[in-house]
Amino acid sequence: MTTIKLHNTKTRSKEVFVPIDIKNVRMYVCGPTVYDRAHLGNARPVVVFDTLFRLLRHVYGPDHVTYVRNFTDVDDKINARAAQSGRSIEDITDETISWYLQDMGEIGALEPNAMPRATQYIAQMVTMIKDLIAKGHAYADGAGHVLFAVKSYAQYGALSGRSVDDMIAGARVEVADNKRDPMDFVLWKPSTSDQPGWDSPWGRGRPGWHIECSAMAKDLLGDQFDIHGGGNDLMFPHHENELAQSCCASDHSEDGEGFANVWLHNEMLQVEGKKMSKSLGNFFTVRDLLDQGYRGEVMRMVLLSTHYRKPMDWTQVKARDCEATLRKWWALTEGVEPSVNAAAAVVDALADDLNTAGAIAEMHKLASSGEAAQLKASAQLLGLLNTPVEEMACLDLSSYANRLFEVRQIAMQSKDFSEVDRLKTAYIDAGLEVRISKTEVELVPTPDFDVSKLEGL
Repeated sequence: MTTIKLHNTKTRSKEVFVPIDIKNVRMYVCGPTVYDRAHLGNARPVVVFDTLFRLLRHVYGPDHVTYVRNFTDVDDKINARAAQSGRSIEDITDETISWYLQDMGEIGALEPNAMPRATQYIAQMVTMIKDLIAKGHAYADGAGHVLFAVKSYAQYGALSGRSVDDMIAGARVEVADNKRDPMDFVLWKPSTSDQPGWDSPWGRGRPGWHIECSAMAKDLLGDQFDIHGGGNDLMFPHHENELAQSCCASDHSEDGEGFANVWLHNEMLQVEGKKMSKSLGNFFTVRDLLDQGYRGEVMRMVLLSTHYRKPMDWTQVKARDCEATLRKWWALTEGVEPSVNAAAAVVDALADDLNTAGAIAEMHKLASSGEAAQLKASAQLLGLLNTPVEEMACLDLSSYANRLFEVRQIAMQSKDFSEVDRLKTAYIDAGLEVRISKTEVELVPTPDFDVSKLEGL
């Protein structure tokens, strides 16, 4: 059996992965808060942990892996969106979940075994909070709040490796009169009449964010399971707080050995070397890119081309290179049945802390040597080469570029540039950046690119 090694955030080292139960390998990944479309950065952990899910299924068997990814459907951002739009919270969350599953399916993500909604687990959250109070790890303030007592957990800070002072500064902790300690965090809070709420021993209210994942993970995977994952922006405070309350609920407040055995965190995503931001004009949802003509497999391959623990930079050049590679691989494997097993070198690369870049390098070798059947099997293990080749028409703007180049060559002789100006203006209006040199015309889509505006030119 293939040996898998994973970098455990908690121990800060790469370890041999040993499942608690080889017949039931269990993984929990924090999912989205459902109030808007998933952006490209949201897609990175989806692809990372989908790839790990595929590897675990390959090694242990599809029937022996349980993958849970939640939906946070009770949150102040959702409340604000409902108030702003005049729509019901249920309508917003149902629509956003549908969008999310469709968009993640477009980038080749398998659906997890379970996708719980936080609102379906309120009873379990209340039970866990009551248990934490009974064990002296939480307290009610008498005004509808319940807070976790951080000092009751001896290992607090071990996951993120931060001192208490660093954590207070990093989290911009609110010092409130109802807190015994500045680091204490909310497990339950009161709801006003216009906010979603549920009856509880502390009055009508709603859960804090951190308790949601702890309750869902415990109910679906047990007190202790194998892997917990998410983006490194969740490491503190979300995962640190999850670990604290879950260990205390399962009587591991002293050793901190409960809950997840292995913690995995992926690094963040940038766009053309800069942090993705609406103010910089480089903010994309997955749907934006799909509408611009990018195929889901191209997005997936770009995301896989960088190791998950390194910052990942989305660039137009990478997207074009990945599309070109996928086209070559499709041409080589079209009509070929995949081999029974992926290439051992590809599996070994993935098993070495999800070295997807190394796996892709091995697939380039397979392509160069004409190993079409193993290439196809290996690519499919990574969630690639599943889109029919005729649909791989991502950003094929060569005909438009060639036309402008030819028209310009004629204009250089006739000195009549009216048609050049007309085409150039039309391309820019369609959302293309036009780059002209002596030898070629390059067309680069911007976030406003609308391919339909090129029709009839």
